[in-house]
Amino acid sequence: MRYRWNKKHIFSLVLLVAALVLIRFLSVKDINGKVVSIQDGDTITVLQGSSTYRIRLQGIDCPEKGQAFGNVARQFTSDLAFGKKVKVKYEERDQYKRYLGTVYVGDRNLNKELLKAGLAWHYKEYSKDPVLAGLEVKARLDKKGLWSYPKAIPPWEFRRSKREKT
Repeated sequence: MRYRWNKKHIFSLVLLVAALVLIRFLSVKDINGKVVSIQDGDTITVLQGSSTYRIRLQGIDCPEKGQAFGNVARQFTSDLAFGKKVKVKYEERDQYKRYLGTVYVGDRNLNKELLKAGLAWHYKEYSKDPVLAGLEVKARLDKKGLWSYPKAIPPWEFRRSKREKT
């Protein structure tokens, strides 16, 4: 027996899809404030009113402190964002209670700027964003930033090797 779609079924399906899109849209929240601290290339602290929010840049992973280009990535983030007003769009928090978000300094997307400069990896384990993936590929091909260093080690491997040593 073949199922037949009628107008009522199609309308219900369209309504369901619209509800799912709306739920996704409403789940995105904003933090608007001033960057008061830079922990490393991909982690900042934003002051909104009298509250501080620790932000982890979503979809990217910068080199760690003590790793090649770690200080360069931190300085890049500082130059672009420290002391400036930013907008953070986030949906969730990570296991360390940091807000996982995209940071905008004016009309510039800090997450993307770090990738363009070759100072971050697209964090494929947690992000399937094809734009971020493409920015990493372009920086690699252009040998920008850490991609000029033949022994660049992804930060997740660097962190794992440090954990294994302890």
